[in-house]
Amino acid sequence: MTTLWQASQQIHSAEAHPESFTEAALSAASDINGEGKRVFLSLYAEQALLTSQQAGARWLAGKPKSAIDGLPVSIKDLFDVANEATTAGSNLLASAQPAQQNAIIVNRLIQAGAAIVGKTNMTEFAYSGLGINPHYGTPANPWRRDEKRIPGGSSSGAAVAVSDGMCLAAVGTDTGGSVRIPAALCGLTGFKPSASRIDQTGTLPLSTSLDSIGVIAHDVRSCWLLDAVIADAPLTLSECDLTQARFAIPQTRVLDGLDENVSHAWMNALERLRTAGATLVELPLEALAELESMNTRGGITAYESWQWHQQGAQSNPEAYDPQVLTRLQRGSLLTDQDAESLYQQRAAWKNKVEAELTGFDGMLMPTVPRVAPTLAELDNSAVYMQINALMLRNPSIINMLDGCAISLPCHQADTAPVGLMLASTQGKDAKLLSWALAIEIILIRGN
Repeated sequence: MTTLWQASQQIHSAEAHPESFTEAALSAASDINGEGKRVFLSLYAEQALLTSQQAGARWLAGKPKSAIDGLPVSIKDLFDVANEATTAGSNLLASAQPAQQNAIIVNRLIQAGAAIVGKTNMTEFAYSGLGINPHYGTPANPWRRDEKRIPGGSSSGAAVAVSDGMCLAAVGTDTGGSVRIPAALCGLTGFKPSASRIDQTGTLPLSTSLDSIGVIAHDVRSCWLLDAVIADAPLTLSECDLTQARFAIPQTRVLDGLDENVSHAWMNALERLRTAGATLVELPLEALAELESMNTRGGITAYESWQWHQQGAQSNPEAYDPQVLTRLQRGSLLTDQDAESLYQQRAAWKNKVEAELTGFDGMLMPTVPRVAPTLAELDNSAVYMQINALMLRNPSIINMLDGCAISLPCHQADTAPVGLMLASTQGKDAKLLSWALAIEIILIRGN
């Protein structure tokens, strides 16, 4: 496995050429026995290879456009690409008018010379943390693939594209965990930045108050490289000493219902951090309990998504994934007054939580409380909703907080993938990634 960071270093030192990485990615994507047909809704093979070859010439001339010039990345099917319909994993938009111009992040990738290999599959309209898509198929989780486990969502294709070598890193979105959940379930690293750092122009919305654009890769440095290209300004990382770290471990809700695999990996990760000298403080953070009542009727996401989907859901409901439609329709029961109350509650809640986290370098929690279930387990609608709520529970805290977070693999080799989430408040992205680098080293040593 070569990471985006390693590939960039190899090209910089003339040990490799970018086209070799793109050729390998395209080969994996087109393997008839692989997941490519369920991962990509559009594949840009010819253009990606040409881009990579042109980048190779720039690297030889010592004039690369960026550190990822010519390297293969993928984009989620929420981002506009000029002259193509942005379907968002749906049937409803399959015949929609083509986008007139690229999304901002697509232009930034092109300007950086990235070889965009294709648009990845996703939960329809990004409205689930499971990654299931009945229209285009669901990419199978790399762990115990023959058992057909979910990849996590909504950025399902993004995660499997990275895990299967169809790209070195992927750009996705994260409204309630849609980058971090699939990263955790597929054994990858997923970074959700502070939302305001990345321009969302040309990105199909789910909930404009909670949406953010994030990245999935194999490690922290690779996430940092890709984030630097698509963000308004790159982050500067610093060396962090874990003996100086003080992390909060919330005790309300986030540790409830952990399955055996997650509990074991979580406790091992904490023990490694304590051994490395980090101070871990159990923090009641009882304000987290308030989120349950705030979201009882669907919350901000349901209200805002209904504003966008009302016409389509009422005129053509059969075009929707029934599980997605059910969640969307909850928004029809919320009035503008309900929404205003929710916004006020969120603002007060955010201030309260930020105050309690003062003096901490971040908070730690399991990214999700259980490992990936099989697709068969989720055939039952009630089970689907229950597992979906579980998957979203911890990651969505950070979207409500308007903060930043990263999911790091913390499981032992050859066991079910489990994610450790490090999170912080708005604008603390550089410090968060710096601490994540230090934690990553400890977790890798543990394997």
